[in-house]
Amino acid sequence: MMFRGKIAAVSYLNTIPFIYGIEYAKKLHATLLLRTPSNCAELFKRNEVDIALVPVGSLYDLEDYKIITSFCIGASTNVRTVTIMGNSPIDKIDTLWLDSHSRSSALLAKILCEEYWKITPNYRYLDDYSVLDEPKANEAFLLIGDKVFDYESKFKYIYDLAEEWQLRTKLPFVFAVWIAKVGVEDDVIENLEMSLAYGVENVKEALTYFGYNNNGYEYGYLTRNIDFIFDDEKHVALDLFWEKGLKYKRFINPG
Repeated sequence: MMFRGKIAAVSYLNTIPFIYGIEYAKKLHATLLLRTPSNCAELFKRNEVDIALVPVGSLYDLEDYKIITSFCIGASTNVRTVTIMGNSPIDKIDTLWLDSHSRSSALLAKILCEEYWKITPNYRYLDDYSVLDEPKANEAFLLIGDKVFDYESKFKYIYDLAEEWQLRTKLPFVFAVWIAKVGVEDDVIENLEMSLAYGVENVKEALTYFGYNNNGYEYGYLTRNIDFIFDDEKHVALDLFWEKGLKYKRFINPG
C-alpha cells in the first residue's frame, strides 16, 4: 500500500538521515512536515498527522498511539546537542532556563538536578533566546538542537545531559521515538522502517543531498554522537526515564 498520509519529523540536523530516507527511498508518498520536537507532538495530539517523531517526554500526554520502528533519536555517548551551559559550576546556579522546544530534555534536566546533582534551581522557560547574550553568573541554560552549535563556545561550563545520564545509570538515553495512530496499517510501518534504514545506512549521501559538507562536524555528529538504533538497552533506558519522569511530569509544559 502506498501511504499518502502525513508524517511529522523534527527539523534538526539529527533527523537528516530519516528525512533523506523518507524522501529518497520513495517507499511512502506522505506529506512530510518538519517542526520542532514539541510541535511534532502537538500535531499528533491534534490528529493532524498520522505518524510522528516525538520527544519521549510528550508521550505522557498522548493517547491512541503505538511506538513503531526500530529507530529513534538516541545517544550511547555524549550527544552534544542537549546541554546545560553556564558560567558557573552546576552546583552554584540558582536559575535554570529551559529550552521550550522539547519536554523530554526539560524532564531529563530536572531529574539530573534534583536526583543526582541535588540542586533545586528556579526553573524558567526559555522562549526569548536574547537572554543568552547577557547571562548572569548564577544562571544556566538548557539548550537543545542545532542552536547548541552556536553557543557551545560562549560558556565556561557545559554539561552534556546524555553523558550525565549515562554516568549515573550506565544506560544510553532515548530522546525521541516514532509513533503512529493505532489505525495505521502494518505495511505502512514496514515501508517507513525500510525508508529510515536506508537513510541511516547512507549518512554521507544524506548530508550531500541536503547541502552539508561531509568534511565538517555534521558527519561526526551523526555517526558518533547520535545513535539511531532503538535496541533492547534503549528500551530499558526509556522505561527508567518514564518511571523517574512520572514524579516531575506535571512540572513540565507539554511538548
